[in-house]
Amino acid sequence: MIDTVRINVNAGAGGNGCVSFLRLKYQPRGGPDGGDGGDGGSAYIVGDPSVNTLLHLKFNSTFYLDRGGHGKGKNQRGANGKDTEIRVPVGTVIWRLQRDGSREFVADLDDTSPPVLVAQGGAGGWGNARFVSSTNQEPMLAQAGAKGESLALWLELKLLADVGLLAKPNAGKSTLISRCSAAKPRIADYPFTTIEPALGVVTHNDQDFVMMEVPGLLEGAHRGVGLGHRFLRHAERARVYVHLIDGLSDDPVGDYRMLNRELREFSPLLAAKPQVLAVSKLDTTETRELQDVIEDELRRAIASDNGGNPDDRAVADAAANIPIHFISAVSGEGIDALLNRLCVMLDELPYRPAADYAAWDDDDNGDAPAPASSRQRQRLPPSGFYMDGAVYVVQSERLERLAARADMRDYRVLLQLWREMTRLGIARRLEDAGITAGDTIRIGAAELEWF
Repeated sequence: MIDTVRINVNAGAGGNGCVSFLRLKYQPRGGPDGGDGGDGGSAYIVGDPSVNTLLHLKFNSTFYLDRGGHGKGKNQRGANGKDTEIRVPVGTVIWRLQRDGSREFVADLDDTSPPVLVAQGGAGGWGNARFVSSTNQEPMLAQAGAKGESLALWLELKLLADVGLLAKPNAGKSTLISRCSAAKPRIADYPFTTIEPALGVVTHNDQDFVMMEVPGLLEGAHRGVGLGHRFLRHAERARVYVHLIDGLSDDPVGDYRMLNRELREFSPLLAAKPQVLAVSKLDTTETRELQDVIEDELRRAIASDNGGNPDDRAVADAAANIPIHFISAVSGEGIDALLNRLCVMLDELPYRPAADYAAWDDDDNGDAPAPASSRQRQRLPPSGFYMDGAVYVVQSERLERLAARADMRDYRVLLQLWREMTRLGIARRLEDAGITAGDTIRIGAAELEWF
């Protein structure tokens, strides 16, 4: 199963505005009629229940979206670039990769999540008709389209399930899930027959829930031993854990403690979730004869792990409330009692436990940012300038977009560009910094003399 993938998304740039003047036979004073450019295409990520893996993004991981059409004369606006929907499985977590290698949480998709805007297309540039005023009857400026967002995303699939089966290899997880549902995982008498999580829908007492078999866990799974870190990531979604203990194990208590320790080391949130202990292979003589001994040892281990003295009566009573079931997935003995217990526990739990992404989110909360409209104009950063040797470099996205489409050989263009600098307050700041006639200023890729 491909459950993690990096993708690169490049939203479309906006179309350029047009410089045009109406020239008709019987309208000698038609005036400017340059249209605006269209907005670039935006990228959305959509949770799709019909998709169950990220394989389709593994080798098609870069997306280039359509740019907006350029404006035309007669106030014709350019066409908007087409938006793109990137479909991923429900349960995918979206992270934005930063330049320093860190990750920023974007969204956690479930079956009710709306499409998430991940890369916004650039706004279309204004045509010269937008710059008409009482003091500027002949605007010669038009904006270039804004660049679209370009970013890298890390997608991480975590399967959605109500009940997670956790155990060491060969404890009988595959047999149990095949007994309770229509799932058909591989079953064999050697370890690691299951190498990918398996899902099955269980129907019991007119109640349906999803059971997930997590591949066998070994000591050190939280560090990646036996790919345990990949398997435990899927277990994060489960609301209840069933710890399946092999009844023929040489150390059932050690197996139970190992599983709990791996959950706790991987994430404290996992260790805090409700648990049910199920001892398998009751159909064997050894397990049936040692049933009382195994249960007593497990209850003492539960009491000890909770920080109490297993010989203390109150602690023993509390440990007695932890469900322990002896089952046989082969004969079906004890299965109904286990499923009854799970149905009751699921009824008492919230449908979806809240995920904790506070450690990753810049706002120190686990809320995904609300998706914005693809047509929302980007807020321009504040304007300013800095010195590059003897050159005054003007920093203003608005002016850069105007200069990109300007013919600097036309004095009318220079005057109008200077008027825009005055209106934005940059001209005054340059004069205060000591700029004089003949000094060079740079706006984007264009250089001109101050006058």
